[in-house]
Amino acid sequence: MLNIALFGPPGAGKGTQSKKIVEKYNLAYISTGDMLREEQAAGTELGRKVKAVMDAGNLVSDELIVQILEKKINSLQNVNGILFDGFPRNLVQAYILTGLLTKLNTELTCMISLEVPEEELMKRMLKRAEIEGRSDDNPETIRNRFKQYWEKTAPVEKFYKEMGKCVTINGVGLVDDIYRRIVNAIDQCL
Repeated sequence: MLNIALFGPPGAGKGTQSKKIVEKYNLAYISTGDMLREEQAAGTELGRKVKAVMDAGNLVSDELIVQILEKKINSLQNVNGILFDGFPRNLVQAYILTGLLTKLNTELTCMISLEVPEEELMKRMLKRAEIEGRSDDNPETIRNRFKQYWEKTAPVEKFYKEMGKCVTINGVGLVDDIYRRIVNAIDQCL
């Protein structure tokens, strides 16, 4: 199985690039953000809790993420692997993902880390807020999401670098140029 974690700060372009990668390699797409937004849209009690946490720019608990993730993975059929968009988000989740994939007799093939300067990220996210109307894309919440990312999520990159599985990609430029860089990196991992 080809299992890829697409990594980077909020607004780095993970969602945009994921669609292209999933199609090219016939991968299942797993976005914890999408799964959490779906839960919110369902209007359940859990969804309301998730919304409150996300609207404040904080991260949803590992326990909840893992429950949703394992359920999703176990439901997959007819794919060559999985593209994880924005997961794992902290070291605990990285260890959990490693254990979960081992339990399923597979492993993470590589982590693709998109590097984008914070100024560019802020511009992208504010533009996305205008287009999509996302309540979690406002300057105060974005700054908090960056803070959460650098404190809790960025160490995951080091974890996968130490395992020899992390490839850093310049995430600035035209969408198709960034995509070509990612495909080259994935093909080298294979």
